[in-house]
Amino acid sequence: MYNTEDLMADNYIDTDACDNEMSDNTTSNLQCLMHLLKGNIGTGILAMPVAIYNAGLWTGFAGILLIGAMAVHCMHMLIRCSHILCRRTGSKSLSYADAMETCLKTGPQRLKKFARASRHLVNGLLLFTQLGFCSVYIVFIAENLQQIVQTMTSHDPNLRVYEVVVMVLLIPYTLLRNLRVLAPFSSFANLLTLTGLIIIFQYIVRGLEDSEKLPAFSDLSRLPLFFGTAIFAFEGISLVLPLEHSMRNPQDFGGWTGVLNLGMVFVTCLYTAVGFYGYLRFTDSVKGSITLNIPTDDWLYLSVKLMFAISIYVSYGIQLYVPIRIIWPSLEEKLHRDWQKKHGESLLRVSFVILTAVFAVLIPHLDLLISLIGALASSSLAAILPAFIEFITLSVEKGGVSPVVIAKDVFLFLVGLLGCVTGTYASVQAIVKTF
Repeated sequence: MYNTEDLMADNYIDTDACDNEMSDNTTSNLQCLMHLLKGNIGTGILAMPVAIYNAGLWTGFAGILLIGAMAVHCMHMLIRCSHILCRRTGSKSLSYADAMETCLKTGPQRLKKFARASRHLVNGLLLFTQLGFCSVYIVFIAENLQQIVQTMTSHDPNLRVYEVVVMVLLIPYTLLRNLRVLAPFSSFANLLTLTGLIIIFQYIVRGLEDSEKLPAFSDLSRLPLFFGTAIFAFEGISLVLPLEHSMRNPQDFGGWTGVLNLGMVFVTCLYTAVGFYGYLRFTDSVKGSITLNIPTDDWLYLSVKLMFAISIYVSYGIQLYVPIRIIWPSLEEKLHRDWQKKHGESLLRVSFVILTAVFAVLIPHLDLLISLIGALASSSLAAILPAFIEFITLSVEKGGVSPVVIAKDVFLFLVGLLGCVTGTYASVQAIVKTF
């Protein structure tokens, strides 16, 4: 993932059900497009150059386009299935977890007993990706702060020291529970991100290496790392159903010329451009985030590191709302004392900050952390589960599932499963070798 990164929180979207504040269908097409872009352009774009490094120049170039096309198609699949399931059950809207549970509840008899467990599976994967995003954020902020401090003093603490400092700074900020209070900070973070991307792009397109000197294909053993990083960046599928439901004209969301295709084509092209030119600019020296490659002896480029560090710091506080909204309601029901209900959510927030910081300290390598999260969880949410949902949903419809759809779903399922297994194995192996 937030990757899903900030949008579910920014738009008050509960992963367990569409939030009431989005049920009025007041979002215009342009607003929906902006939300879609914001939800898909996060830290993942900064890792695209290292993704292409792991695949090879032209293999990575084509791979990002193919994974982008696959991710968008799976988004359309999920939308189509949600429409069918809404008609079948009379529901007004469904979230990702709702769609998964409903397709099994209304599907083949032998699968109905797994319906509730499937909801927990989806929410579990969302929890893992969202908390994983938060860990990535801590590593990202710490690495960029370390480079900034290194330009000002000869004293250079270990990266883990910076991660602990970031954790301490995050705790009071994440105790703010009102998203409306955080909204101005989120808008400011968006402005910083846009400004930073413009400065980065004008820098990387200068002094490019000759493409013929770089390998078109790197190494088969590194392809899983490429897949994990790329799918991490494109994992915004859990946003599409709430976004469509929030629109004033939801019929404009899908279709060949709809908001979804318009936004995701732009996202895919932007990811491909940053990855392609970033790798051409930095070649084998490319790092887990392209911000770590830009100069530290120029105030303009040093300010970019600070811009992204602040932007991601703000995003962390908003991002944490997603796991809180999944866990806290059910946990609150089990608490009986007033002081437990009053302080319980704050303790949960602090616990999540510490947990994500511990994970960041254990794996302080941005590229490997992104690849692990992408392969292990994002591949399931972006490819495996949509293929499964479509097959089960259509299997009880009149006419059943056509051979073409069966072949396509099996292909997507196997690609996602292969990427999940090999990507997770390669990421864990690389992490073990690093230590």
